[in-house]
Amino acid sequence: MSIRHWPEGERPREKLLSLGAAGLSDAELLAIFLRVGVRGRSAVDLARDLLGRFGGLRQLLEADYQHFCAEYGLGEAKYVQLQAVMELSRRHLASQIERGGALTSPSLVRAYLAAQLRHLAHEEFAALFLDTQHRVIRFESLFRGTLDSASVYPREVARRALDLGAGAIIFAHNHPSGVAEPSDADRRITTRLKDALELFDIRVLDHFVVGDGEVVSFAERGWL
Repeated sequence: MSIRHWPEGERPREKLLSLGAAGLSDAELLAIFLRVGVRGRSAVDLARDLLGRFGGLRQLLEADYQHFCAEYGLGEAKYVQLQAVMELSRRHLASQIERGGALTSPSLVRAYLAAQLRHLAHEEFAALFLDTQHRVIRFESLFRGTLDSASVYPREVARRALDLGAGAIIFAHNHPSGVAEPSDADRRITTRLKDALELFDIRVLDHFVVGDGEVVSFAERGWL
């Protein structure tokens, strides 16, 4: 049955207008983006099939051009539109968090860092440099690759923080496995960084570990 024949409260567009975007499932949101289905399949059916074939929303959003277009004949236009939507989302979050105002929303910081790191296929360690009033100075990627004692250098982090005049830092890195639970190595590195930066009166406010659907905060765990 075509979506237009569904009860109004079950149609994705009408449901979004009534409940807001957060009230829709991944399949319903994707169906709005797709707009139309294929022969014998509504847009919602197609969206569910795509999510199943790719293994989830993250895998679909991060699929390369060839893989994306190989499924159900999705073409270049849809791929380009999807990449544009994702980049708009990242820039919107960046504009909210990089205006120079003091950080007051932990949820916004979490969403911003997740948007910057979650889609990466490799492990990346980054920092949000802040002034003494916790206003954003800059977000930078610092190290790339598996994190261990040999790949993260507190001296380089401290030098960069001093160059930028930072008074506080929020660290973040992703786990490409999708599991956000911090490792023992993550905790050791954070302790080393915190101890090194304290010598220069630079506070480590938090360290976020980004996974597929979860972002773990060291501060919330009481580890800082």
